Amino acid sequence: MPAKLDGGPLKGGAPRAVWFTSENDPRVVSTRSVAQDLIREKRPAHLVWNPFDGDILQLVAVTLAARLLPGDLGREGRVCVQIMVVGQHREPFTNSPLKGLSELMSWLDSWGVARRWPAGPPLQVPQSYQAARERRPWARGGHFGCSQVPEGTGPDPGGIDIRKITGPETPVAEIPRPRFPPGQAMVPPPRRLPRPLEPASGPVPEPVNTRS
Repeated sequence: MPAKLDGGPLKGGAPRAVWFTSENDPRVVSTRSVAQDLIREKRPAHLVWNPFDGDILQLVAVTLAARLLPGDLGREGRVCVQIMVVGQHREPFTNSPLKGLSELMSWLDSWGVARRWPAGPPLQVPQSYQAARERRPWARGGHFGCSQVPEGTGPDPGGIDIRKITGPETPVAEIPRPRFPPGQAMVPPPRRLPRPLEPASGPVPEPVNTRS
């Protein structure tokens, strides 16, 4: 389903892929329906993918820019693949069956997109609204959530499990703290608590007094 409108020629640089969510239920909304909406809105992605049924449609040639990113960001890179996932940012799509992912990743590999996330794992909502959107990691190329794109404002794709996308060997950088406007209290993103230890069997030892 090719779109008649694209974002123009690419400028060159590190290859990258950017992940978006359409904010639809992938169990009831088809890939074709989301693709038609994007074309009608004149903001086509390169690919639209439904991780529940594995359906993938290409709207824009990978050698041209798509139109989901602000300004000229979509033209940066030898490729800058914009992927619209049929899903919702509050329900990470990595919890779905991820049908068709291996074919999609092999295709991205063939275009030189490195299996890394220079900005770390995308933050979950609502922290992702205030995520750092820095130029330095963007310049390295690799994979990014929409919430990590410089000059972007979207919260998607939410707190996805990046290792389910780029493989179990993907290095996981420290999750960056969100940025807050001056004067606003900084609240760190919630941390995943460690699994509680099971109680030890037998008598509990008395505490040792180390004071002399």
